[in-house]
Amino acid sequence: MPKRDNICRACEGAGILSDDEGWQYQCSVCHGDGLHSSKETEARVMNVDENNRLLD
Repeated sequence: MPKRDNICRACEGAGILSDDEGWQYQCSVCHGDGLHSSKETEARVMNVDENNRLLD
């Protein structure tokens, strides 16, 4: 069982994020494994529309 300190805060260890409409996505912070790495990852700015949806 992983240590509580290593659990991803973005997805709370589930590895999946969901939006307000119920769509589920793989966590972009931990890449779906539920744990954050000890190395710091760089934040990236993503494009969104007026409804705050990610643009691909």
